[in-house]
Amino acid sequence: MRALLPTRLPGVIRLSRLMGLIGLIGLIGLSGLIRRSRSGPSARAEPQASPARADRADRRAGAARSARSPRVLPVAAACAAFVLACAAAGPAVADSGPSVAFHISDPRITESSGLAASRLHPGIYWTHNDSGDGPYVYAIDSATGKTVARVTMRGIHARDVEAISIGPDGDLYVGDIGDNLNGSWPEVWIYRFAEPRQLRDQTVDVTRFTVKYDGGPRNAEALMVQPKTGRVYIASKNEDGGHLYEGPAELDPNGVNTFRSIADVPWVTDGAFSPDGTRLVLRGYFWSTDYRWTAGRPQKIGSLDVPLQQQGESVTYTTDGRALMYGSEGRDSEVWREPLSGKDLPDQVAATGSGGAGAAGGSAQSASSDPKPQSAGHKVVGIGLLVVIGAIGVGIRNVARRRRG
Repeated sequence: MRALLPTRLPGVIRLSRLMGLIGLIGLIGLSGLIRRSRSGPSARAEPQASPARADRADRRAGAARSARSPRVLPVAAACAAFVLACAAAGPAVADSGPSVAFHISDPRITESSGLAASRLHPGIYWTHNDSGDGPYVYAIDSATGKTVARVTMRGIHARDVEAISIGPDGDLYVGDIGDNLNGSWPEVWIYRFAEPRQLRDQTVDVTRFTVKYDGGPRNAEALMVQPKTGRVYIASKNEDGGHLYEGPAELDPNGVNTFRSIADVPWVTDGAFSPDGTRLVLRGYFWSTDYRWTAGRPQKIGSLDVPLQQQGESVTYTTDGRALMYGSEGRDSEVWREPLSGKDLPDQVAATGSGGAGAAGGSAQSASSDPKPQSAGHKVVGIGLLVVIGAIGVGIRNVARRRRG
């Protein structure tokens, strides 16, 4: 799928910064309304009044202004203080958030569409191109962004490779599951091979699995292997949302593997399980959602911060489960690292983290349910913006009434 956004976007946009900027704009507009309310209605030509009548009119106008001021100024001051506090708090949260981990510098990789953290080689991430490339998987060194190995899948004629994941046995699963015509392919394929122990260009034998969906053909870009059970899941992609499909307990290389829908999901470009298998993350172009994985089914936790990228097509957990890595299509594309905290941490990480429930003798459940400060901050800023918008609306109404009067 070709890029829907400009070739380069200036940095990363986080919700807190965006809302702080909107709040600042609202503050500027509000201050203008306050100035206009102080100046009163537009001057109109009136008959010359006697000195006594003019003096009485001035006293009445002064009293009216005094009556209005206690209602307008405290609200304006409160709104101003709230917005400025939110704007000041926003960058502090954002600066501790995502950062560019590395660039994929290989000129052969222009449509990186999947990402998986190596289990054998620390700091190595596996990726691949979208449709139009050969049967290749690339190993990228996150310290340099350079390709350290290209693996060719023997005997494979790739059609639309969209996803990559690593199973509990260390095998790589490559999903040739794209269907941009939304149902033109009666079947798609998954390729499996052992993660190479040596990082060098090589050709490997693969096992190919034929896949069909219980509801008929569809487009998909996300394939996830559950790290505890080894079961494979696929998330379909549709403008009106998609479905999460579950494969058989064991894939059969000799028959057709039917994937069955188990949950509704939004528009998905990739997904990943946490290393301990307690979390599932699904991403789109502008959003990311966190799910708790319980008894083989997803339970939505909430939204995660996601960088605004040229065309966000991939996501994976770091091997320690403490951060998400977000990738994008495009030449010299950036891979962003998004740290996790609070309830978004996988259970095993939350239980063993310093100061967490595990360290204090508590349960993993209690540790992972701690509120995420960033999410709370977003709610507070959102309420503040509603207050500002409401105050501006009241100011506009009052100014309009005075001018009509």
